[in-house]
Amino acid sequence: MGAGEAANFAAYAFAPATLVTPLGALSVLVSAVLSSYFLNERLNVHGKIGCLLCILGSTVMVIHAPQEEEVSSLSAMAEKLKDPGFIVFAVCVVGSSLILILAVAPRFGQKNVLVYILICSVIGSLSVSCVKGLGIGIKQLIAGTAVLKEPLFWSIVICLIVCISVQISYLNKALDIFNTSIVTPIYYVFFTTSVMACSAILFKEWLSMTTDGIVGTISGFLTIILGIFLLHAFKDITFSWDSLPLYLKKSPQSFLWGQQPYVALPSHDIETKDETMMPREDGSKGEWGLHQRAP
Repeated sequence: MGAGEAANFAAYAFAPATLVTPLGALSVLVSAVLSSYFLNERLNVHGKIGCLLCILGSTVMVIHAPQEEEVSSLSAMAEKLKDPGFIVFAVCVVGSSLILILAVAPRFGQKNVLVYILICSVIGSLSVSCVKGLGIGIKQLIAGTAVLKEPLFWSIVICLIVCISVQISYLNKALDIFNTSIVTPIYYVFFTTSVMACSAILFKEWLSMTTDGIVGTISGFLTIILGIFLLHAFKDITFSWDSLPLYLKKSPQSFLWGQQPYVALPSHDIETKDETMMPREDGSKGEWGLHQRAP
């Protein structure tokens, strides 16, 4: 896990956050596939389709990946942080987070899954920016620059620790109260959207993109969202392609309006419903039989 997080950390230092964050869905895909082999968890039809959609959406996003403005030093990062657009965004994030934490969460956090997830998502957008800045600082440190003496480096470290602590705390609260199959896809959508918005404002990643690139990136992101939803929302439904007809036969209550499925009638002619008194074939006197339609 440490190696995986280190690789994810390095990815933010060398690639746009708009590309790295949505590709985090591949970790969900890999865990679903490995758990089906090593933990004997069933991967149903919806899960397999969700995996394919995640791969498809990730491929489309890689093809149409945006090119961010080159930020090679902490001094250049400081200039980005002074941008009025990012300052307004950061103030809005901090203000909305404080309102959610102090006013909304105590009243509605136990009832509505969106409260805790919104706190994690908006704070997560700042944590990814801090990771980006810390990665740039570490690259400079390896190159021999004395970044440990710069106040910005330690400010980014402190901000990152605070943001990650808040994220972990409220994400655990959401997972304790609500089902994982509900929390995971909703958190992925809100967190990724917040990160993409923050990255677009801070690094101006979308300015150099063509219309085809923007449409491709958004389409790939929506495809990944659909795949994540299929992976989690229907993971407890146990049926496959082979058992689908049997599933329909065994659950007549699932038909619309509770109607029973149609059953084929016998090929012979149905006799009238009226009971007809006819003599028995053995010709016994005084004995009569009843001929009526079979039930």
